[in-house]
Amino acid sequence: MDLREHVKVLEERGLFRWVETEVDKDTELSAIIRCVFRGLPQEKRFGVGFRRVRGFDIPVVVGALAASKYVVATVMQTEPNPLAIHSRWAEALANPVPAEIVRDGPSQEVVLRGKDVDLCKFPSPTWLPEKDSGCFFTPLWVTKDPETGGRNVGMYRAEVKTKNTTGIYYANVDQQGYVHQVKHEALGKPMEAAFFVGGDPVIYTAGVAKCPPGIDEFAVAGGLRRAPMELVKCKTVDVEVPATAEIVVEGEFRPGERESEGPFGEWTGYMAGSPFGMPVFHVTCITHRRQPLLQGVLSQMPPSESSGLRQMLFEGLVLKHLRNDLKIEGIVDVHMPETVGCNGMLWIATRNNYPGKPFHVAMATLGRLGPAWTKWVVVVDEDIDIRDAQSREWVLNFRVRPEHDIHITPVTMSLLMDPSAGEDIPLHERRAAKVIIDATKKTAYPRVALPPKAYLDKVHDRWHAYGLPEVDFAWIKGLRE
Repeated sequence: MDLREHVKVLEERGLFRWVETEVDKDTELSAIIRCVFRGLPQEKRFGVGFRRVRGFDIPVVVGALAASKYVVATVMQTEPNPLAIHSRWAEALANPVPAEIVRDGPSQEVVLRGKDVDLCKFPSPTWLPEKDSGCFFTPLWVTKDPETGGRNVGMYRAEVKTKNTTGIYYANVDQQGYVHQVKHEALGKPMEAAFFVGGDPVIYTAGVAKCPPGIDEFAVAGGLRRAPMELVKCKTVDVEVPATAEIVVEGEFRPGERESEGPFGEWTGYMAGSPFGMPVFHVTCITHRRQPLLQGVLSQMPPSESSGLRQMLFEGLVLKHLRNDLKIEGIVDVHMPETVGCNGMLWIATRNNYPGKPFHVAMATLGRLGPAWTKWVVVVDEDIDIRDAQSREWVLNFRVRPEHDIHITPVTMSLLMDPSAGEDIPLHERRAAKVIIDATKKTAYPRVALPPKAYLDKVHDRWHAYGLPEVDFAWIKGLRE
């Protein structure tokens, strides 16, 4: 029910390891976790904890949310495969459980106010030394709509500027934290807010996903846990935060105040931030557990923790939208490759059972994700395994006539943080088109040049008798004649 219990379960399953050697938070920590993510295949990655961070007595935990699909499945308490994770996510979205307010919780065991407020006491890392502008928390922020009182929980980085101020980075104008900010400023009022790290990991799952406006992410997290999230009221602002959070930072944004924020390595694999002016957060209070853990979320160049988590969640959102909300028949699978940070490209496998279906499905998907998400949408037939890179490359080459099957949409918002949209253009003014590719068969095709599935299944069953090394047979499961 909190980060500590979650880490313990991951350790028991071989999905988390502690580094006992002292490390520097600014020059070693992120390089170590990056080597884990780049040097191991996805199914073998694990979270990492650093017990001894030079100059601090607070451990740092990274990768505990989405080092691999097994870690994500542990968070969501389901089987480690996309179908199970997507189904669990759709169930939570359809059956939210409202949060409950409790009188107190471990997140407020220690309360720091006034001169005791000092963000520099916490080992927030410099994720990219010599490139990032400084140390960054990677927390979840809680804000409220001044008109409705509705909450939003979203993940936005927090650059440590001074002992009692941070930045925040809104990548796009449709992010709910930014919407709340604009509404407060229109009223000439400061926006009270809080950010936190740690707590029940399902809250991160809900906070990272793009839940529809008006949906309380704490309730969606409750749907995942099948029990209400316990929240406590902050000490100095009218905001509620998880009772089991490790560290909570309270404060306010003042109307119209902006400072240069970043740069910071983002999910595109490029540095993003400065010279964009972003709001400044003034800290009024810090609360934390005794002997807290600082949880970090690896972003930057994919594969990363943020891209892996978004992949599972956004795929589930699109699948639910097409199958359950729009009730489009024949949707087999959707996939957002982690290699492009998951946001950049979307593949959809469907039964092409009526004229124009590929374009219909693509446009319906873009409508759900919003104008600033996904640059490429590729629709393929149901016989293609869109989770296999070789199959994706094969179908692009042999089922697409560029002059007929590639469609470029009118110009709209660009993909979030896409530098090709123009680094010299203000972030919220960048524009670009989308590409839709119909990679389905339009005429009769020759038979696929592979052994029939029945023979491959027989070989699979007898593989141990051949005396050959183990191989991956996953590609056979989706094979269709």
